[in-house]
This record gives sequence, structure tokens and C-alpha cells, in this order.
Amino acid sequence: MNHIFDFFLDAYRGKETYIIILEGIVFFTGILSVWYAKKENILVYPTGLVATVITVYLFFRDGLLGDMMMNFYWSAMSIYGWWNWSRKKDNQKVVQISRTTPKEKGIGVGLFLATMAINFGVYRVFGYEIAPSNYIDIFTSGLFFTAMWYMALKKLENWTLWIIADLITIPLYAYRGWGMLSLQYVIFTVLAIQAYVAWKKSIDKSLQIS
Repeated sequence: MNHIFDFFLDAYRGKETYIIILEGIVFFTGILSVWYAKKENILVYPTGLVATVITVYLFFRDGLLGDMMMNFYWSAMSIYGWWNWSRKKDNQKVVQISRTTPKEKGIGVGLFLATMAINFGVYRVFGYEIAPSNYIDIFTSGLFFTAMWYMALKKLENWTLWIIADLITIPLYAYRGWGMLSLQYVIFTVLAIQAYVAWKKSIDKSLQIS
């Protein structure tokens, strides 16, 4: 058990105190955001924005441009999702939990490919060497951004993409020395699985009523 704690804590020995505090804020607000998303609570977006904006700074500071761009996209998409989830008509939510249509699946594939292409271009423009781990975060950035868009539309498939991307990100962040964020993604994975089950039950219930 001590080896596990050492693995997560070793990366923080010698780190500036303010960086550890910022990562701690990201840790808690990020988990809180996913918890709210699971409950279909609009607070997913303000709490998520706190986490993503701080993370943009942390990753820019470390030169992790793919991860930085991913969190920048999340921040922008959070604003859209916040607006979309808050829309009401006749005191009823306009956007309901549902599955993706064939058209939305196609758009999702396009977003996935476009996000990877843009992130690759960012690395080239800034002249950063693209290491194997960078290709992984370019790939996960496509998954995460598409998942964020599906979440803004309240599509069940957003959780499938979150789960896949989270599982890839756990060892990636651990390898880079972001122990707290790696642990956060372990928790994200568990919450995403629970959220998938909860949202699917909501869809099944709606179908039974209709």
C-alpha cells in the first residue's frame, strides 16, 4: 500500500506549493463536475469550468499542448452546454437525455478527426517535438472533445467516450508525474460507468412512458 502512496506523492516533492494547491482545486472541482453530470444537474458546467480553466494554465506551463487544447475546448464547450441545458419551454427542459442519431454520430466522427488535426497542428506551429505520449493525448483530445459535445446535447454515448478516454489517460498522467490527476481519472472512470447506467435507465423509463 505504501508503494501506491509513494507513486502518487513522489511527483509532488519539490513542486511549488501554489501548483499543488491549483491541482488540488482541479481534483475536487473536476470530480464534483462529473458527479453533477451523472445527476443531470446543470452545476456540472460552472464546477467544470473552474477545473478546465486552471488546467489550461497548468498544462501550458508544462508544455503539454495537446492536453492544454483539450481543456481549452472543454471550457468553450462548457459555456455552450451550460446554455443548452438551461433552455426551457413551458417550464420543461428543452434538451432531454437521448441516444445519438446517425447524423450526430457522423458529426462526432468529424469532430474527433478535426480535434486531433488541430492539436497536431498546434504542436507543429509551436515547434514542440511530438513524443509518443503526445500522440496519445492528441488521440484522447479527440475523444474528450466529442464526448463533451455529446454531453452538451445530453447524449448517452458521451459516457462511452469518457470511459474509453479516461482509461487511457490514467496511466498517461501517472507517467508524466501528475499523480493527483491520474487518481482523479480513476474516480472519473467509476463515475462515468455509474452515469452511463443512470442515463440509460432514464432513457428506458422515457420509452416505457411514451
